[in-house]
Amino acid sequence: MSVPPPGEFPPPQPGNYPPPGNYPPPPAGNYPPPPAGNFPPPPPLPYADPYGQAYPPRPAGTNWWAVIALIFGLLGGVLISVICGFVGLKKAKEGQGGRGMAIAGLVLSALWVLVGIAAVALIVANSDEIKNSELADIFDPNAVNAADVAVGDCLSEIPSDASLVASVKTVACTEPHKGEVYYVATVPGDEFPGETAIIDYQDKCQPALEEFSPAAMADPEVGMFVLYPTADSWKRGDRAVTCIATTDVPRTGSLQG
Repeated sequence: MSVPPPGEFPPPQPGNYPPPGNYPPPPAGNYPPPPAGNFPPPPPLPYADPYGQAYPPRPAGTNWWAVIALIFGLLGGVLISVICGFVGLKKAKEGQGGRGMAIAGLVLSALWVLVGIAAVALIVANSDEIKNSELADIFDPNAVNAADVAVGDCLSEIPSDASLVASVKTVACTEPHKGEVYYVATVPGDEFPGETAIIDYQDKCQPALEEFSPAAMADPEVGMFVLYPTADSWKRGDRAVTCIATTDVPRTGSLQG
């Protein structure tokens, strides 16, 4: 047997060979199935328009519960803000936006509650000062401006200091009261006349009581209390010197009866 030189191969031997490109089918038989396994689900497909252009999935919109909670939290609507805030948080857990606004609404509501508690505590602690201030008519419907009382008005209580009185509490004279207005003088002028002029007007209270009720003037249990303008109240328009007949024990009816 001769060996061909390098690079040369013998021609193929005659025989039955399949034509090029055609291969016989694999033999029939039972093949094992592919091994089972847990494969992750395919990612969601993006949206596409009719022309085939792909768009990313749309994000969830902000829920209106959270928006309303924030608005009423700013305005002080605590009850509505709290209800909408909790509902907004629930909606946020379900996939909607607005979690931050819902939390902000709840925080603002809590701040309003704290401010309200502090205000109530401050009012209670300063109740005595409020009774003798210009704010008294806000908290008591029977309180009136001290400069607005007129002859015939009766007072349920007598203030402790005439110079600090901004309002008084009036009642019907048929109800128990400790004071009755019997004389009011108006101080003229635009500029505060000074304490001396005010005292001159106060001196008119005693003869006015004798004219109003001689019996009250002779009664040792009846005293006098005078409301008069100060330099500060003058700036607020106070011009009245008010003479009040007083008794330590509440009485009913008018002294002029």
